[in-house]
Amino acid sequence: MQRAPALFVSHGSPTFALEPGLLGSQLTTLGERLAGATAIVVVSPHWQTCGVRVMGAPRPATMHDFGGFSPELYTLSYPAPGLPSLAAETAGLLIEHGFTALVDAERGLDHGAWVPLRYLRPEADTPVLQVSMPHNLDVDSALRLGKALAPLRDRGVAVLGSGSLTHNTREARVTREPEDYTRQFAAWAKAAVLAGDTEALRDYRRRAPSALRAHPTDEHYLPLLVAAAAAAGDTPMAIDGGVTYGVLSMDAYAWGIH
Repeated sequence: MQRAPALFVSHGSPTFALEPGLLGSQLTTLGERLAGATAIVVVSPHWQTCGVRVMGAPRPATMHDFGGFSPELYTLSYPAPGLPSLAAETAGLLIEHGFTALVDAERGLDHGAWVPLRYLRPEADTPVLQVSMPHNLDVDSALRLGKALAPLRDRGVAVLGSGSLTHNTREARVTREPEDYTRQFAAWAKAAVLAGDTEALRDYRRRAPSALRAHPTDEHYLPLLVAAAAAAGDTPMAIDGGVTYGVLSMDAYAWGIH
């Protein structure tokens, strides 16, 4: 069985589900290389829990966990199947790596999962499960979480960290040229990812330009570290996603794409 890829995708605003922008078609092309994956495991900042929870629903619902957007968004669904047997195995791996982990048989897919998956696997034909982010997740435990998930790739399971390369929603505007700090942070992150410099990515608060402005809080950055650790040294590929609302970099990365 071919080793499945690890990926990081910026899911940006929920409106990405209707506005593919620069990234959408590129994710669809990338997703064609996921056709052989046995499943996709997603880590999204929109599911945070005490300890770690692993989605075990056989038919996870599509959650519309946002408010104030276009009514059309609330009609969308992503009917991918779940895989309860993989959920149990994943929880076991997490426990082996020192996490407290339980299977949640009721949880559905939040927009951090189904919005990018609408482009990556539009047919919703690949089983999907989510792994939650603990409330106290930090850069070091995010790397440990990615390492815990890495063995799944050898079983054909793709690991997807879904976050946002920059995420200062307080500054987001519908019409605005990209802010310089957004471009600078994205360029720094790209250089670090392509160099395989996990230590720089871990120490981004001190090393990256405008780190606090790009990420007032950590949760949308941490899935990048999960994906980088799950990559286990594979060669990265950068995908230019552009910038939406002036401050949301939509760049994505993939490791182990053949």
